[in-house]
Amino acid sequence: MIDAALESFIREVTGATRVEVDEVVQELWSGYGSILRLDLEGTHRTRLIAKHIAAPTERSHPRGWVTDLSHERKVKSYEVELHFYRHYRSRCDEHCRTPEFLASGSRGNDVFLLLEDLDDAGFPARLTSLKPPQIDACLRWLAEFHATFLGEKPDGLWETGTYWHLETRPDEWKALTDEALREAAPAIDRRLADAAHQTFVHGDAKLANFCFSNDGNSVAALDFQYVGRGCGMKDVAYFIGSCLDENSCEQQEARLLDRYFSSLRNALTRRQTSIDVDELETEWRALFPIAWTDFHRFLKGWCPGHWKINSYSERLAREVIDELQSP
Repeated sequence: MIDAALESFIREVTGATRVEVDEVVQELWSGYGSILRLDLEGTHRTRLIAKHIAAPTERSHPRGWVTDLSHERKVKSYEVELHFYRHYRSRCDEHCRTPEFLASGSRGNDVFLLLEDLDDAGFPARLTSLKPPQIDACLRWLAEFHATFLGEKPDGLWETGTYWHLETRPDEWKALTDEALREAAPAIDRRLADAAHQTFVHGDAKLANFCFSNDGNSVAALDFQYVGRGCGMKDVAYFIGSCLDENSCEQQEARLLDRYFSSLRNALTRRQTSIDVDELETEWRALFPIAWTDFHRFLKGWCPGHWKINSYSERLAREVIDELQSP
């Protein structure tokens, strides 16, 4: 059964004579609404995706993080996502495919985003594990996205992209029992923030936010709640950690970084940019372990037993801390 306010809004903006819910694609994190696939009649577009954002009257969190700061972060994240779709999404071409933005509106405290259905657009596959060509496709998408927004000021987006950066996660930082990592966290954050080359990072570039073509060679991305300024290595480290176990991360790190930077170089060359790509690559390669450790810091404070906390991450973190402490 579709929400009456959402149905009224869709009829108004599309002229549809009938609107029905085909499926609930997913519930939003911590009960802040849902994503629906809708069937329409009486209009040229017969299927679309609706993101219905409705802040709960009683807040909950699967891991117990229920605070005013957490609520404010979620509310802002949806404002950021809407701003991205309205003002920046049109610059994402076929090389970094995103859903077409159709409309947005509100009724009372509820907010609605209407988006193209990526299933219908040729990206129906959702994968839980990836083969090398599929990993490469995602790294190409990230490289193209970073090339598109390299050097841009994030007007209306997060001043610092990603959902785990230190400023927006003080509670998780205070909960961190790894004393050396807790003390190093501000320096890690500064190293990333002070990088000479900044772009827009997706901010939540996990495997679940990529949609694949049936052959796995093409990919589109969604969920832009945490897009903002940052070093591209934040996305790359986070993505690799989302789809590979610790042994694979160890074994494939060099190849995957080579693949990403090859794609970034191609994307920047095609755009005929004046950026010194060699300089950018040198800087960002050195920041990869720092970006990895930054997320590791968040994870150890947020959920100390998480499966992503592994020997590979611990080794990188120790190396980064040692490097920061060296004279």
